[in-house]
Amino acid sequence: MIRRSRWVACAGPFLFPWGEAGSRRVYGLVASLAAAGYDVVVAGGGPEPLTTTALPGIDGPGSVSHIGLSEKPPPDAGPLASSIQTLLRWGQRTVRWLDAQPTRPSHVLVHGGQAQYMFHLQRWCRRNRVPLIVDVVDWFNGRHVRGGYLGPLHASMKLALHHYYPRCDGIIAISSYLENHYRRTDKPILRVPPTLDVKNLTVDARQTVDDSSPLRLVYAGNPHGNRKDLLGTVIEAVGHIQREGASVELRVYGPTLDDVRHLFDGRPLPDGVRCLGRLPQAQVAGALQEADFSVLVRRPERAADAGFSTKFCESLASGTPVIANLTSDMGRYLRPNLEGLVCRDHSLAEVTEAFRTAARLSGAQRSLMRQAARSQALESFDYRAYAEPLGSFFRNWD
Repeated sequence: MIRRSRWVACAGPFLFPWGEAGSRRVYGLVASLAAAGYDVVVAGGGPEPLTTTALPGIDGPGSVSHIGLSEKPPPDAGPLASSIQTLLRWGQRTVRWLDAQPTRPSHVLVHGGQAQYMFHLQRWCRRNRVPLIVDVVDWFNGRHVRGGYLGPLHASMKLALHHYYPRCDGIIAISSYLENHYRRTDKPILRVPPTLDVKNLTVDARQTVDDSSPLRLVYAGNPHGNRKDLLGTVIEAVGHIQREGASVELRVYGPTLDDVRHLFDGRPLPDGVRCLGRLPQAQVAGALQEADFSVLVRRPERAADAGFSTKFCESLASGTPVIANLTSDMGRYLRPNLEGLVCRDHSLAEVTEAFRTAARLSGAQRSLMRQAARSQALESFDYRAYAEPLGSFFRNWD
């Protein structure tokens, strides 16, 4: 175990080795902290043993380790055992682990876990005079969680959002919306978008695209039954421009074929729509690079504006421009006809018009957009760019 006094415990019951969205968000933060000179132990919710994680390309003296604390109930746990763990004991194992360390961490960084988890960590940090910093990435929408708006999970999320997070010593916000919301707390706050190792991501070296090649679109993610990403609208728009004579292919990664058919109300899918199922995270960049554009269409509601799509950042990092309507802070990084194409809203008419524009682009124009997307990602989403800001932020409590 790390014994240096300048080490950060990064805790969260949903943090697992780096495949899932929440873990990918934390990957960027801890890589920045390691580059700033901090030793970080990521205490996740799974059963994984302590491992030292060699993050490629860290430019700094810090380190990153990962340990599983089994906060998350095992898959075979019954409803009663799962409820007791998540509603009553959430965070107790993390606190016991913190108590067992030979040297107290200089900071605790918490990601997720809702009210019960925050209750235990906040008490421990106050008792031990360790600053607690929370990473806030979402404004929870009851439609997207088990039990809906009236369920205990949504109530716990809201309690954390409005009661526990504002009472932390510092706040990292993923978006301007959340930054502005928590600004009224007068606590130190830093906005950090999703970050990743852009510099070391291998990108297709091709510089030209054939004018005669079909328009290749890609969607990768989970549309949550069309409640989050409007994949049904995207498919409808593909059908429209195909009937007008455009040559277009849409590859869908994530939902199953049956899921996609359900989004399309059981109607036959347009020609060229290929449902390829779930893709391992390590293969996502390659799938994105095979497309001319990734597509991200969302309703402009508070949950979309408060969060920030990791998929958007991964697409630009892969050198793949994006077709999207602007939610959250995307307008800071997606300039029309540079890093991609902007839909004025999320309607079928606007998405269809954007696809028409994309289909008319020459190969040279598509290539220039690929270069602009990659350049934007290197400047805005590489974790190295946030080593100094995060290091300075944490030094507020050194």
